Amino acid sequence: MKTLERWQLFRNGLNPVARSNVCPEIDPPAAPVFHAFSYAQPGRAAAPNFVIAGSGEVSERGNNYRDHIVAYGDTSPAGMRQKARCVLDEMERRLGALGVGWKDATDTQVYTVFDVHSYLADDLVRRGAANRGFSWHFCRPPIIGLEFEMDCRGIETEHML
Repeated sequence: MKTLERWQLFRNGLNPVARSNVCPEIDPPAAPVFHAFSYAQPGRAAAPNFVIAGSGEVSERGNNYRDHIVAYGDTSPAGMRQKARCVLDEMERRLGALGVGWKDATDTQVYTVFDVHSYLADDLVRRGAANRGFSWHFCRPPIIGLEFEMDCRGIETEHML
C-alpha cells in the first residue's frame, strides 16, 4: 500500500488498483515483485473504463478460503471446468455491479497451470469471456488449493511501461 501511495495512485482515499496475485510456475522470481497492475480513470469515450481484479474459485462470501474452494483438489477436466465456471460467475457478478458485461471487456486473462481446452469453447468463448481473445498465463493463484484465477478490463487506452 505504501508503494501505491508513493506513486499517488489513491483517489479520494481509496485504492483503485486492481491486481491479480499470481505465482509463475516456471522460473519464478526470487522474491515477491510488482510485475504489473492496472487502474482505471475516466476516459473520453462513451464506453466505461473498468478493471476487475483477479478472482479464484472460491466463494467470497465464506469466512475462509479452504472450506469454500470449488472442487478442492480436483484438477481433472471436470474439476477444472467447475472451477472456471465459479470464477466466470464471479466475474459476471462484478461486471454486472459496474453495469457492464463481457461485451465491454477489452482484455481477459486466465491464470492456471492446467489445460483449459476441455472447457474453453463452452465456458469461456460461448459466455463471451473471450470475445477479443484472452491471455493464458502459466501461473498459480497465491493461495494453496486454488487452481484457476481470472481478471478482465475494459479500457479506452492502455499504456505499458
